[in-house]
Amino acid sequence: MNVLLDFELPASLEAHEPPEARGRARDGVRLLVGRRADGQVSHHGFGDLPDLLSPGDLLVVNTSATLPAAVRLDRIAVHFSTPLPGGDDRTWLVELRRRAGKGSEPYRGGSPGEWIPMPGGATLTLAARHTGRLWRARLSTDVVPYLRRHGVPIRYGYVRRDWPTAAYQTAFASDRSTGSAEMPSAGRPFTPELVTRLVSRGVLITPVTLHTGVASPEAHEPPYPERYEVPEATAALVGHVRGRGGRVIAVGTTVVRALETAFDGERVRASRGWTEHVVTPERGVHTVDGLLTGLHEPRSSHLMMLSAIAGSDLLSDVYAAALAEGYLWHEFGDMNLLVP
Repeated sequence: MNVLLDFELPASLEAHEPPEARGRARDGVRLLVGRRADGQVSHHGFGDLPDLLSPGDLLVVNTSATLPAAVRLDRIAVHFSTPLPGGDDRTWLVELRRRAGKGSEPYRGGSPGEWIPMPGGATLTLAARHTGRLWRARLSTDVVPYLRRHGVPIRYGYVRRDWPTAAYQTAFASDRSTGSAEMPSAGRPFTPELVTRLVSRGVLITPVTLHTGVASPEAHEPPYPERYEVPEATAALVGHVRGRGGRVIAVGTTVVRALETAFDGERVRASRGWTEHVVTPERGVHTVDGLLTGLHEPRSSHLMMLSAIAGSDLLSDVYAAALAEGYLWHEFGDMNLLVP
């Protein structure tokens, strides 16, 4: 199976709700582990993570909060994605979605200069198409405070009902004055109790920030520019752990993207700004040894990154096992740990 291009995701394996709605804790999801050294694939609970890591391993986490980035109108929804490099607090990339039942689908309408009346007396003006599905648009007020008042978390059709923004915040979310259009979901299963167990075992945890934009499930596109920051202390710790032969494990593909952007050819350096870096097997990965992530859809650009870290053979075996054993996909689903 070429996992990058050709596998079918049955609807029955879509996670329709958080594990809490099924009577479980946040960390009550499954964890599928793939090991490069011997090609073994094994099955665990996410609560087993401290036993699967070693003292001195470094987990790098994304501290981006999740914005209530969808504003629903009568017939369409506006998904606010990211501001623009060099722009202000009112000009963002947005995706227009046609409301359809409990979910939404791409809306192909709109024209440059068109203005859309928004709740609360605001107006959104479409400037120009940025990609086939994203518009550059300007809101008549600052976007983030507006979303706090009038937005709801982005929800696609496989999630059957609305959940509060708190359901999309991870244990690592810090600055709520900005954030991601969609949840940095690899961090969701972590609970304060699990973090305590990890630290007690001697596992190190350090932050980066990358604010994600919208990732329409119908469009398997490479990432576009997103805001990131790698702090000085994180850059130094990554270098220290790797220098003494330890393992650096990214919690989420966003973390890999941030660290690879901050890599100068020799080491990770503190940096911030906008990244257009796309990780592929050809470019390789230079900053992490492993990855903790969710399960990604067929043809997703994230699978190129996973293949660069795990290799195509192990990745194929991992995804075959996930399909065979009924692991759940999407932001409320089960998890995958790829390690050396």
